[in-house]
Amino acid sequence: MQWLATATAVAGVVALASLVQPAGAVPTASAATSAGSRPTPAATAPDARAAHYPLDCGPNPVQVTDKVSGDLDGDGGPETVAVVRCKAEMGTPPSGVYVLAAPSVKGAAPRVVATLVDPADKMSVQGLALSGRAVSATLLGYSATDVPRCCPDVRKGAKWQWQDGKFVQSEHSAAEGDLPASQGI
Repeated sequence: MQWLATATAVAGVVALASLVQPAGAVPTASAATSAGSRPTPAATAPDARAAHYPLDCGPNPVQVTDKVSGDLDGDGGPETVAVVRCKAEMGTPPSGVYVLAAPSVKGAAPRVVATLVDPADKMSVQGLALSGRAVSATLLGYSATDVPRCCPDVRKGAKWQWQDGKFVQSEHSAAEGDLPASQGI
């Protein structure tokens, strides 16, 4: 009987403490933000496997083949760049490269905020890398429709950087590899 009285008293104190706030208390970051204010950036990078990509794969699943994460736009929150394609039993389907941001609603899927390579361009992507805030990759493709789909004959390097509110692409020789961040694009 004595333990029941003690448990009831402790529960009452805890309940009362949750209702009383000290003078001068300020709301925490989890409180609703005022209209027009910017939400606090997410501490973890968006999960590439949880996003919904603008791909029509029919009965085949979407496959994330590579990803890198970092603060690409300088807002203090990480973004994820994902190389995605439709999974196929044979052949190499074209890839898409997408930039993901944290969801705007807690518990929702990450948002696709930019397309760096569209699968409609019929390119495959290799060697995705992040250097500072620049993303680079090697793009493989075909010079003509009669080139066998097994053997891409076009190879070019591409680099993307956030400038003036969008991702700007530049090309460099695929043999160059990644350009140092200090070089111009």
